[in-house]
Amino acid sequence: MQTTKQTNNILAENLIKKLDNKTAVIGVVGLGYVGLPLAVEKAKAGYNVIGFDVQDSRVEEVNQGINYIGDVVDEELQEIVQNNKLKATTDYALIKEVDAVAICVPTPLDIYKQPNTSYVESSAAEISDYLHKGMLVVLESTTYPGTTEEILKPILEESNLKCGEDFFLAYSPERVDPGNKQFKTKNTPKVVGGITDNCTKVAATMYGNVLESDIHQVSSPSVAEMEKILENTFRNINIGLANEMAILCNKMGIDVWEVIDAAATKPYGFMPFYPGPGLGGHCIPIDPWYLTWKAREYNYHTKLIETAGEINNDMPEYVVKRVMEILNKDGKALNGANILVLGVAYKKDIDDYRESPVLPILEKLDEYGANWTAVDPYVREFKFKDGTHVPLVNVSSEKLRSADLVLIATNHSDFDYKEILSSSTVIFDTRNSFSHKYSQVYKI
Repeated sequence: MQTTKQTNNILAENLIKKLDNKTAVIGVVGLGYVGLPLAVEKAKAGYNVIGFDVQDSRVEEVNQGINYIGDVVDEELQEIVQNNKLKATTDYALIKEVDAVAICVPTPLDIYKQPNTSYVESSAAEISDYLHKGMLVVLESTTYPGTTEEILKPILEESNLKCGEDFFLAYSPERVDPGNKQFKTKNTPKVVGGITDNCTKVAATMYGNVLESDIHQVSSPSVAEMEKILENTFRNINIGLANEMAILCNKMGIDVWEVIDAAATKPYGFMPFYPGPGLGGHCIPIDPWYLTWKAREYNYHTKLIETAGEINNDMPEYVVKRVMEILNKDGKALNGANILVLGVAYKKDIDDYRESPVLPILEKLDEYGANWTAVDPYVREFKFKDGTHVPLVNVSSEKLRSADLVLIATNHSDFDYKEILSSSTVIFDTRNSFSHKYSQVYKI
């Protein structure tokens, strides 16, 4: 009679064999900025992939080969859909057809900056209904240490299958940097931590067959979860330092960008981070707060993390304050002023405006009675307050000349900076878009 361990080893060997010969069917839950690129890479690697999403519009677009994510190549999506390597559905009953599934759903914060794991929980519940022996489940959504074991595992075990014996469970944090030309899903190293050694081994096999990068195995899901938080907390804190330096340098009449460039000449012990109008995106402004929340369970106050978060969160208000000061120098008030805002996305050359610091800047401009116009060649429309706002795609010379101040909030490559410089009387540049000093250009 086989022991539980022997049975589990057989299940692991069978799944690894299916993963290696590409007969395994792979599921991806959540077809957003993380899920769709991952689903595409798995299909390109030769697997049959089923994408699950609650949004009918996304499912329809994927099944028609219509791309809506900047980091996905249109032609590649069309090809794998036409070759029936990728299909999308809202029907979670199809989970029973997959051998492995990755959960790539949002993990936002609530108004109290506490983690909202409801999307992970609902996805786990859907999977649990159709979970079968020998199946692999991997959570990729960024979250606090303990989520995989404390939340995901109990929900999945409601299927009456036991984790580590009947099915495999692991955590592998997404590493997506929208707009990055060098590192994509395909070539970014992957960290994997499973509940058991077999869980880690099976998950590492799947990613190893899909990605052209190292697969780094760690001892537990909690290590992998904490590793992801460390990555983005590191950036959050250093950007907070750069922002505080920018505020101080402005008071002292020193160009912070020149200071950073000078410091970056040191070949060791320094890594350049740059100031800006605030933090945006799906990771850096949010992830550190997961750890801050979890730390309370251990009666620990994360002072440095929270201070950096406060500095970064205050930058949009600081930007608007600087706008007021710059206008005052020309004897103008912000109330009634025409402000041309260049950029809505949270960083250059992408269409992603999630958590963009430009949105609170626009809200503040509204509060002070400014007349603002937003321009962004990448963002088709964005949710602002209770409605949808459509930014201008291009900025005309007329718009530039009629503005009391041009605020460069996102330094898209598509903007004509020569025209901006020649047509604008006053420019407030939060992104160091101009390499030389100009009398009409104010820097953050």
